[in-house]
Amino acid sequence: MGKRLSSKYKIDRRLGVNLWGRPKSPINRRQYGPGEHGQRRRKPTDFGTQLMAKQKLKGYYGNIGEKQFRKYYAEAVRRKGDTGENLIGILESRLDAAVYRMKFCPTVFAARQLVNHGHVRVNGKRVNIPSYMVKEGDLIELKEKSRELPVVLEGVQSVERDVPDYFEVDHNKMQGRLIRVPELADVPYPVPMEPNLVIEFYSR
Repeated sequence: MGKRLSSKYKIDRRLGVNLWGRPKSPINRRQYGPGEHGQRRRKPTDFGTQLMAKQKLKGYYGNIGEKQFRKYYAEAVRRKGDTGENLIGILESRLDAAVYRMKFCPTVFAARQLVNHGHVRVNGKRVNIPSYMVKEGDLIELKEKSRELPVVLEGVQSVERDVPDYFEVDHNKMQGRLIRVPELADVPYPVPMEPNLVIEFYSR
């Protein structure tokens, strides 16, 4: 897993969008990139547009490493059906994404840390790998001792977003299930995602 070398809000500013739709994002005040050349805007090339689409999708899920993201692309191509839709389904099936979607924490970065530190169980077994692939019907829950963590309480009480309908969640028991793998139209991205451009980028 690639280490997070820049703050999550720098990702927002570099991409020029409020990637997670959070009110704290600096892009709400300064709609240009970081650094002294951040205010320069050039018309992007086709390659630049595809690269931006890839960086947005990678960044949204906690800045997944390039090597792992390329593996997801290869798996999406291998599966039957629309490759772009397959890619979204794979990303939404990551354990850290599931923990974030079920509002067990406020950010994707907190979700990754929660899983890394062993607070999450899948079907009764502790799983500490954020990229673990959740299957339909898997029971995802927080350990009893982890349910009162400040980051967990913040996530549950957050009104910034709702749990999407492809998860069912019981916040009293701090557990939930992936009911079905979603399609692009089902996923509540705060900004438009273009997996078709990501596929074009990798298939060049």
